[in-house]
Amino acid sequence: MSNTNNLLPHHTYFDGKVQSLGLETEHGKATVGVMKAGTYEFSTSSPEKMVVITGILKVKLPNEDWAAYKAQEEFEIAAGNKFEVICDADASYICYYG
Repeated sequence: MSNTNNLLPHHTYFDGKVQSLGLETEHGKATVGVMKAGTYEFSTSSPEKMVVITGILKVKLPNEDWAAYKAQEEFEIAAGNKFEVICDADASYICYYG
């Protein structure tokens, strides 16, 4: 039996190539997501900390050079910014925000 008031928030971006589920953690609000191979540009409305779970995310943060982040590596981005991500293969992540 399911309770529709308790559903996990599900977000879909880039024609379904990036999807995430929202949850509350001991660190606050977060999303756990997957990215299909591709190139993406994201924007932030609150500060975010991204932790790679699997795969490699090539990331271009504002005013920085491209950097590759592997499993268990993380990066942070301030609110009100855009950043680019390239995935050569499917990857997963957790994003802490707000």
